[in-house]
Amino acid sequence: MSDKSKACSDSGCTKESCEGCNKNPESLIEKTNEFNSIKKVIGVVSGKGGVGKSLVTSMLAVLTNRAGYKSAILDADITGPSIPKAFGLKGKAQASEAGLFPVVSKTGVGVMSVNLLLENDTDPVVWRGPIIANTVKQFWTDVLWGDVDFLFVDMPPGTGDVPLTVFQTMPVDGIIIVTSPQDLVSMIVTKAVNMAKMMNIPILGLVENMSYIVCPKCNEQINMFGESHIEEIAKKHNISTISKLPITPEISTGCDNGVIELFVGDWLDNMAEMLEKTLKVE
Repeated sequence: MSDKSKACSDSGCTKESCEGCNKNPESLIEKTNEFNSIKKVIGVVSGKGGVGKSLVTSMLAVLTNRAGYKSAILDADITGPSIPKAFGLKGKAQASEAGLFPVVSKTGVGVMSVNLLLENDTDPVVWRGPIIANTVKQFWTDVLWGDVDFLFVDMPPGTGDVPLTVFQTMPVDGIIIVTSPQDLVSMIVTKAVNMAKMMNIPILGLVENMSYIVCPKCNEQINMFGESHIEEIAKKHNISTISKLPITPEISTGCDNGVIELFVGDWLDNMAEMLEKTLKVE
């Protein structure tokens, strides 16, 4: 690929006369391991950190797994990996001449994360952007995922190197955006939406985490961080599927104790059902 073509692809240019725009948009897509059969690749993104993106990724993998589908998680948040902790994974990933094996959770969710390769979970990953992006790409090309219905990609926050690498090198079928109720986030969400549109990636749903708490005495919903704007944001960007996650000890304790697979709640059921329909369309 020429430098001009690469620059075009990176910028999202749509000029008909541009050399890069006239190339096959899938020309950068990397092939996954020859032993893999992956039906749907779903990116889970957020415009900023700390909104519960990894939590939503974990819960969606658990829900689709409960529904009888083979689910797996590619942890692309290299410098802040939290998926293994949520699932209570203690072992390290093993390898063969054919590739890397994901670590499988108690209920059968396959996980690949940099923390499953480090000697110590607390070792910092002090790598520059290109190395991080290449590691994420290798999780797609070198890992022996096997037969998978849903491969969830837990992205790092923002719109930097790794999301761009994922969108350009993996056949992403759609993304789910995770946000929180603060007013600032509506602007941050728009950035994530606009990046997805630039890369021609469908936006499947919007999840508002920490949306409310439920009073234990009267069951009234209390908006701790102000009034929710998720409906307005969804309408503005033509996003049809939205979910709200409350602040509840059951969820946070499940992640902290590595038992996210045991969570009980219907907050993301509509999101899981939407994903199931995308699979059945084919």
